[in-house]
Amino acid sequence: MNDKKGYEVLAHAFKLEGVDTVFALLGDANMYWGYALAKQQGVRVIHARHEHGACAMAEGYARKTGNVGVATVTSGPGFTQIATALAIAARGYVPMVVFAGDSSTNATFAAQAFDLGPLAAATGAYYVPVKSIDRMLDNVREAFYVAQYEQRPVVLGVPMNFQSQAFPWGFDYTPSTNLVPRSQRLMPDPAIVDEVVSMIIDAERPIILAGRGALRSGATAALEAIAEQSGALLATSLFAKGLFDHSPYGIGIAGSFASPLAREEFAACDLLIGVGAGLGFYTTEAGYLCPNARTVQIDINPKGLWQGLRTADLHLKSDAMTASEAIANELRKRRVSKQGARTAELAAKIAIENPDPKQFLPEAGVIDPRKAILELDQIIPKDWDIVVGGAHFFSIVLTHMRGRAAERYHVINDFAAIGSAMSAAIGIATTRTDGKVILFEGDGSLLMHIQELETAKRHGLRLLICAMNDGGYGAELHKFRAAKMDPSEVIFGRPDLAAIARGFGLRGSTVSTSGKDKFTELLRGYEAADTTELWDLQISDKIPSASYRRVWFGEV
Repeated sequence: MNDKKGYEVLAHAFKLEGVDTVFALLGDANMYWGYALAKQQGVRVIHARHEHGACAMAEGYARKTGNVGVATVTSGPGFTQIATALAIAARGYVPMVVFAGDSSTNATFAAQAFDLGPLAAATGAYYVPVKSIDRMLDNVREAFYVAQYEQRPVVLGVPMNFQSQAFPWGFDYTPSTNLVPRSQRLMPDPAIVDEVVSMIIDAERPIILAGRGALRSGATAALEAIAEQSGALLATSLFAKGLFDHSPYGIGIAGSFASPLAREEFAACDLLIGVGAGLGFYTTEAGYLCPNARTVQIDINPKGLWQGLRTADLHLKSDAMTASEAIANELRKRRVSKQGARTAELAAKIAIENPDPKQFLPEAGVIDPRKAILELDQIIPKDWDIVVGGAHFFSIVLTHMRGRAAERYHVINDFAAIGSAMSAAIGIATTRTDGKVILFEGDGSLLMHIQELETAKRHGLRLLICAMNDGGYGAELHKFRAAKMDPSEVIFGRPDLAAIARGFGLRGSTVSTSGKDKFTELLRGYEAADTTELWDLQISDKIPSASYRRVWFGEV
């Protein structure tokens, strides 16, 4: 007979699942479990100031480590706050478990009663309800198993009455890690490999477009071998940015963020090979990026129709690395050696390309965001983690920063939602004790969860925040102007974000003039300090990014 309460047994099971950090906002329905986790199991608990923040922190932790991130919220309104964060995690294939306290099943009335399952399912998360204390540990194991095996967020709904009951059995727990099948690679069909190779031989200007699946599979070297033999250029989706930055023939991000030079090459491309990439609406610009190209998709789960588009002429169902190796081997066997577009002249153009050369004259007291990012790119060491929120500014950050490993970029934009990146950066910062984490976030996005600056201070976390402060919601502002409409409804003035940071006991500086020396001095100050720091970059609101000018203003 066990003398432990249900919440104590649950805490022990989470510990045996390898959990070392939990991101929490405690309330009636999860507070005793959180206490047992911290005091009895020695798990580090990061206490957020908002439930969304806790969930987004766990997401950032999981993105960085590859381990299951764990968050916990209380019942009812505590749970409804995390819907956006769950949707981001689901669309980003982020493994997470959310311990969601629930109202007691035997309560006559509960003010916070809420049916967790439908909302969890609507976000794309998997829901595991605890319906009896006898099956409670099985439910924990299922939650962690699904999170790892399916790479998705899981909500574990745990009613309060089961947590408070004495556990009726002896503790005997087998963690999910003992049950998850060993990672295996899906081998390609040799006949379809032959078709792909024939298409490569026939092509004059092929491009290989690698996505998140290629990055996670470790296919980089094999893809570069294919490119070397076939004369292919190398590009990535948004979520694999940086994968080929070291290559003289890497042309950067495909689709909406493609540079002018890359767009010329995509227009001339006659064979596009997408590897571990969805080839969806943004990546291929609804198919208009490569209007004359035949298309191959290599993926463990290829989709013939996705986001309303026909994705490819030929699909090869396989792990990215094994398929790429098979294609490279077949090219070697056939002694294929083609130049394609790989000329010294093109390599020279790529090396010196300015991602956005158009001249703008910023107003007095503000800076050109493009110039600021180029200067920051020069001074921020290449081994830092780069966290980027989603708004107008991110189309500048992601086109102007280069030379870092793809694993260093964390783009929090899977749901096209703003307001989550700071919390995700805090989650990433918990995994690094050296402070080498920099967040780029907009002023509007930052203000949505500005209270989490206090979380960073209280827990002694270190990260550098660059607030791209244009005094409003930049995406809408530029779209209003493109439509020749008054943008005043989305212009709110520039809050003193540096002062707000200092108010939370952190370091804060306002930057209204750029310059490499200026940023170098600020960086030295951050590195010498032992706390989070915010740089309030006063950027012009009258300089649309190149992608915005093209898409919204019709600039060629």
